[in-house]
Amino acid sequence: MELLTKNLNSKTKKVLHRGMMDNVMEQFNRAANHINLQPNIRKILSITNNEIVVHFPVKMDNGNVEVFKGYRVQHNNALGPYKGGLRYHSTVDIDATRALAMWMTWKTSLAGLPFGGGKGGIQINPLKYSKSELERITRRFTFALADNIGPEHDIPAPDVNTNSQTMAWIADTYMSTRPPAERSANQHVVTGKPAGSGGLEGRDRATGFGVYYSIKLWINNNNDTLKNKRFIVQGFGNVGYWAAFFLEQDGAKLVAVQDAFGSIQNPNGIQVETLFEYTKSNNGSIVDYPEASIIDKDVFFGVDCDIFIPAALGNQITKNNAPNIKAKLLAEGANGPTNIEGEALLIEQGTTIIPDILCNSGGVIASYFEWLQNRNGELWHMEDVMDKLKHKLKNSFDAVATYAQKENIDMRTAAYCIAITRIEKAYVQRGIFP
Repeated sequence: MELLTKNLNSKTKKVLHRGMMDNVMEQFNRAANHINLQPNIRKILSITNNEIVVHFPVKMDNGNVEVFKGYRVQHNNALGPYKGGLRYHSTVDIDATRALAMWMTWKTSLAGLPFGGGKGGIQINPLKYSKSELERITRRFTFALADNIGPEHDIPAPDVNTNSQTMAWIADTYMSTRPPAERSANQHVVTGKPAGSGGLEGRDRATGFGVYYSIKLWINNNNDTLKNKRFIVQGFGNVGYWAAFFLEQDGAKLVAVQDAFGSIQNPNGIQVETLFEYTKSNNGSIVDYPEASIIDKDVFFGVDCDIFIPAALGNQITKNNAPNIKAKLLAEGANGPTNIEGEALLIEQGTTIIPDILCNSGGVIASYFEWLQNRNGELWHMEDVMDKLKHKLKNSFDAVATYAQKENIDMRTAAYCIAITRIEKAYVQRGIFP
């Protein structure tokens, strides 16, 4: 379970998401200024290409009908089809989706993928619905999106509160709407599917592995090792768990965790796999884990550690809690977890930030591998996937680290500069129609 934003009124949600949009635009403009981005291309990249809002009815288990609101924002496709996740969360709205779609454009470009950026989801708390209801909601949402998605146009993937099962429902629904002769050729309409239904071996751990590997590369660049490094994780869902799993395998020690329901700490270390198994029997929650102490949610940010991995939702690190953070390395497993004010304070106090569009790009890289696997009718094995993933991650990391050092700028601005320059080059080479 990813960290959920609980008990927010509508006004607070608007402020939260307006902040996310402010963040992404501030980050974009900072990099655009640094590279002297052409004014006309800046205009294009400052807005989204398409914004789809759908309302659709679904019959519940009790026979009643509920009407849901879904979104798909397509930011830019200069480099290829739109690519990005679908999240099921009560805070999903058009502003948040715009920001997340823009981040995906930079992320796919930085990773050197032939994709653009998109994002979407449904404004829903999935905990309130049965599995059969979620299946009907997903299938009806897919039908409502109709031709706004497609394997060569816009390719969704899992995100907060969605998973491989969600993607399997989407793929099946989408293929069922195609002519019989075309159905099997449309399996790559989504990525993140179960391995037995066209999915990629290793896709489940790819994002978390990317977070771990980015940390490892940074540690190696500083002539250090992960052995006995203490780390804390916010969000113990798919990303947080796998990042913690690989870090522990490499000798690091998990000392605190926070999720939607509470925060726990053990300075002597928390066994990652033991905690994960506990959450399975505790409705996905870390609360009351017997091998750790409960701490206040605000105290969590000040836990003594070397590495902090925010792997939950956006805008979690702000001017209010950034001064308490003791970690010298912050690795962004989530999208946009650090706002502008929080980032400025962290940099001022000497904390290095591995930005989201680099740090958590393992998931979209693996999605590209799955898309290729389906498109070419191939089967990729785990060892090949992980080797190719390491290669892509290292190329991106080295490029950002080198650029940041050369230009004497932070890693986020360096990552944006590289990503935006690649898109600018595509527009310059192709021109703008008509």
